[in-house]
Amino acid sequence: MTNTIENAAHLKRVDQLILAPMEGVMDHLMRELLTGLGGYDLCVTEFIRVVDHGLPERVFYRFAPELHHGGKTTSGTPVRVQLLGQQPDVMAENAVTAVSLGSAGIDLNFGCPAKTVNKSRGGASLLKQPELIFSIVDAVRRAVPSEQHVSAKIRLGWDDTSLLTETIDAVNQAGASSLVVHARTKTQGYRPPAHWHELAAICARANMPVIANGDVVDFDSAQRCLIASQCQHIMVGRGALALPNLAQVIRGQQAPMTWSQVLALLVKYSKYEVTGDKGKYYPNRIKQWLTHLRHRYSQADCLFKKVRTLKRSDEIVALLTR
Repeated sequence: MTNTIENAAHLKRVDQLILAPMEGVMDHLMRELLTGLGGYDLCVTEFIRVVDHGLPERVFYRFAPELHHGGKTTSGTPVRVQLLGQQPDVMAENAVTAVSLGSAGIDLNFGCPAKTVNKSRGGASLLKQPELIFSIVDAVRRAVPSEQHVSAKIRLGWDDTSLLTETIDAVNQAGASSLVVHARTKTQGYRPPAHWHELAAICARANMPVIANGDVVDFDSAQRCLIASQCQHIMVGRGALALPNLAQVIRGQQAPMTWSQVLALLVKYSKYEVTGDKGKYYPNRIKQWLTHLRHRYSQADCLFKKVRTLKRSDEIVALLTR
């Protein structure tokens, strides 16, 4: 039975629901597919790595082909470009390019836990330098038009929360429009649980909307997250891959998809991938998606075992369509 929040006064209503960036997974094809199911107010691109110079326009179009179409997916969901880097002036320069091409604002990545990113002083490594986070957010905020939204994405800290208050103050004082918080430290990675209760103090301290992120996988976990975090907004990533219509489930508009519906979606995605510009990555992409679906559907585990040894796209598509 579908959960209905309209007739249950004690349940929390999510305000804004955002599809998270996931490097190597949440590309424009997956954004197209998931936002097409409805329920999302915004999606954020995989991060664009910024080093020491302004990037050519073709880089932004590669990560966000939606910029060719008004910065929205076919379903009309706005797309926001995410930047990752550590030089304030260069980040600002690239932010200006992104919004000029039609990005729905700018998202700044201070939360990526990947070792390769952190070794080059990017992502979550900046949580050890709140003053640098301030400089980057401040530079971007000053560079882009005032009506453009500038969001920051962080974690609770590097290996503890000792600098969390200083980090929140840095984002506040730099004038960010909103803050996404993954409710774990970098060293906690993605290990459960997500510490949603830590976000309540952030909501009280921040002078901007705070978006909760981490371990929201269904209607019940969304409700528990909203209550514990005191947030009104949620960002979902891995949960959306495990349950494709998660946004509508969270909003109480639909029941979770059946396996037959998911299988039809896999076939549809296969047509996107095989005919799209990333067709050569299709075998790895479909296997990766199936690993997420296994958390929700036992049938996905059986299918993954059959697909695991296949290397050609046509073999996998033939198996799915059978």
